[in-house]
Amino acid sequence: MARPRRSDDTRQMLVEEGSAGFLANGYHGTGIKQVLDAVGVPKGSFYNYFDSKESFAQAVIDHYSLCIQRNLADALGPASDPIDGLRVFFDRLIDDFVAADYTGGCLIANLGGELEGSETLRESLSGAFTAWRDGVAVALREAQEQKLVRDDIDAAELADLLVESWEGAVIRMKIERSIRPLRNCLRRLLDDYFLP
Repeated sequence: MARPRRSDDTRQMLVEEGSAGFLANGYHGTGIKQVLDAVGVPKGSFYNYFDSKESFAQAVIDHYSLCIQRNLADALGPASDPIDGLRVFFDRLIDDFVAADYTGGCLIANLGGELEGSETLRESLSGAFTAWRDGVAVALREAQEQKLVRDDIDAAELADLLVESWEGAVIRMKIERSIRPLRNCLRRLLDDYFLP
């Protein structure tokens, strides 16, 4: 019997549902059946789209990474300057966290703490984090050229500091159920340490 035709729309719905599940329950707490049921796909059809749960998680990480890159580009594109664009990007993340009642956080960080044993997923997470950091570094490099940001430290190092500090602030946000750590992170870096 011939395999059913794969639907790119169905695959995308599975990835999006997987992203929501992984954010809410983690990799190990999200069952494939739960994702399939939510999308209305029969259990046996999973392997028409993915070789394994690991390859599914890889697709989810890639999707999440592309969303970050797209959202960063959407914030930077119309901004009056790169720092304003970064503020818009992070403010939108804050709005999303408030709308989600301080749950979820960042899929990259969440899975990074959970999936130490999978080299494949570690590499995917590393690539996603690097892509995000590189996008922030491009904005900071442009800000350095415009004399909006100090230029005695490489833009990639400043981007590492910003994204890594942000991730720590996200953890505190979830613990405290407050956006204060996020606002403090941005204020301390964008309004102080990064200034020329």
